[in-house]
Amino acid sequence: SRCFIFPYFCALFTACAVNLEGALFKDLMEGYNKNVQPNEKNGNVTQVSIKMILTNLISLTEKLIMQTCCVKVWCDYRLRWDKPPRSALYGNITSKLRVPSKNIWLPDIVLENNVDGQFEIAYYCNALVSPDGCVYWLPPAIYRSACAITVNYFPFDWQNCTMIFRSQSYSANEIELDLQKTENYTLEWVEIDKEACTENGEWTIRHRPAKKVIDTQYTKDDLEYQQIVFFLIIQRKPVFYIINIIVPCVLFSSLSLLVYFLPARAGGQKCNMAIYSLLGQTVFLFLIAKKVPETSKAVPLIGKYLMFVMSVTTIVIINCVIVLNVSLRTPNTHRMTDKVRKIFLNVLPQLLRMRMKLWTPDDEKTSETPDGKPLCRDRLHCRRCSSISLITKAEEYLVEVARSELMFEKLKERNGLMKSVLETLHGGVKGGTAEQLSVSLAQASPELRQCVASCKHIAETARQQSNFQSENEEWFLVARVIDRVCFIVMALVFFIGTTGIFLMGHFNQPPSTPFDGDPKE
Repeated sequence: SRCFIFPYFCALFTACAVNLEGALFKDLMEGYNKNVQPNEKNGNVTQVSIKMILTNLISLTEKLIMQTCCVKVWCDYRLRWDKPPRSALYGNITSKLRVPSKNIWLPDIVLENNVDGQFEIAYYCNALVSPDGCVYWLPPAIYRSACAITVNYFPFDWQNCTMIFRSQSYSANEIELDLQKTENYTLEWVEIDKEACTENGEWTIRHRPAKKVIDTQYTKDDLEYQQIVFFLIIQRKPVFYIINIIVPCVLFSSLSLLVYFLPARAGGQKCNMAIYSLLGQTVFLFLIAKKVPETSKAVPLIGKYLMFVMSVTTIVIINCVIVLNVSLRTPNTHRMTDKVRKIFLNVLPQLLRMRMKLWTPDDEKTSETPDGKPLCRDRLHCRRCSSISLITKAEEYLVEVARSELMFEKLKERNGLMKSVLETLHGGVKGGTAEQLSVSLAQASPELRQCVASCKHIAETARQQSNFQSENEEWFLVARVIDRVCFIVMALVFFIGTTGIFLMGHFNQPPSTPFDGDPKE
């Protein structure tokens, strides 16, 4: 029988407790006016404590979107039952009573820097009322606060976003805002719900301090006098941007340096390759423009890098055009001086360790007279360069060969001007000595002088063509040297600029403490 009686008394006690709680709620709500501030005496100030619990950091573009629970604690003397006469009836209820929040007085504390126009919370949950009349209200809300994004170091940036809470109708003479206290210390930070909070894939929280701010420009009668500010100092995780934008951009931009390994005369291919790289960089620039806020106050770091590599690629294209222009120069259009030869064919190749034949000045070369004709510096050299060398060789041949008539007989068989000349000479040649040949040449017909002039013209043309080819090759070698110098300069500029720009982002770290001069972490 005891086994049946004991559960009966337990159920009876539970039923009585439930009925007693309902009676308490009915008693508390009887004559309660939720529009009246819970001040027991005139002039009293209601203490309202606030605590922020972060459950999820959703996103941050130009506004901070986060899911939170803003805990508000205050005491309402009309809701307490630990003093007579209610303590005699409901003193056995020591647990907190759940009261609909819309039935009691609520402090109209809202997010001041709200950007979505909805100042209400997401869900009006029940408030927990203690026997001493203190109300503990934890409404969930998705806050969208304004956040001034600093894009100077994007994507290696960190942001300081704030959430400002202020009463919309009560001044400091009516309610006093303060941070919630637990045990013997004040919660001067945003609390994170470790069980419900999920890590954001783009942002990581570095600091989360909270402060009560008193603006001394206003008086206590002004609503702007006091406010509770929660700070979130968050740092962007740049791995996504490094893998998807920065690394492809760096690799794509480095291809523009490979144009210097093409031959100097392949200007069309070099320019095409550099222009393709420039177009690819423009595509990356459009991708970045979609990721950062549309602002003209600052240029993001990755935008600076893209502009830098685009400038480098543009200079590379200009270098290709200049090198192509130099490599295709000819002596007919440009004259190369010895100073240019010495610098670009001797000095720079040695400094750059280029394997090419060095230029050596030749004193026996002819210079030009004021009228443009070549002037000989050495008589023997000029004689060898002229058509008279042919006659000299013929004279030496006649001295060595006794039967000179056989040579003339063979030459007579040829047609043209030479045949008529030799027929004329044959009648006047007596003997085979050099003196007799000279006398015969003096008595030669005008056809012989025309033949000599033609041979001289051929020899001069061959010499000029040889000099033309030689100087044309020198222009090509100068273009190679310019190409190598431009490659070294642009490679240094590219690597130093790339390293310097991204080191700026590496050293842009959030502060070690939330506030300067404040030792609290």
